[in-house]
Amino acid sequence: QVQLVESGGGLVQAGGSLRLSCAASGRTNRTYAMGWFRQAPGKEREFVAAIKRSDTSTVYGNSVKGRVTISREYAKNTVYLQMNSLKPEDTAVYYCAAGGLIGGPWDYWGQGTQVTVSS
Repeated sequence: QVQLVESGGGLVQAGGSLRLSCAASGRTNRTYAMGWFRQAPGKEREFVAAIKRSDTSTVYGNSVKGRVTISREYAKNTVYLQMNSLKPEDTAVYYCAAGGLIGGPWDYWGQGTQVTVSS
């Protein structure tokens, strides 16, 4: 089992930045692909970004491409999502996920962290 805990969410004005963190614990001796997803009220869950096990490849959702960067720090079992130029439409609960492949399926999920962008 792997436990994922997100942090770093909050309230920010449009145009601002946030960095989300996802700390993994449990059976982390195996390196997982890690991903970020988000879900706004009344909307389906949306893919944001993912990073490969080996850290050599990343993918981004079209709605955030160019504004967010996913990275990971193996020594801390932590993955980050740096978000810049935030827009009100980025408001959502952001979830961290872990899985075997960058394209999914995703085996483990965190509880989420709220990001609210004011206009």
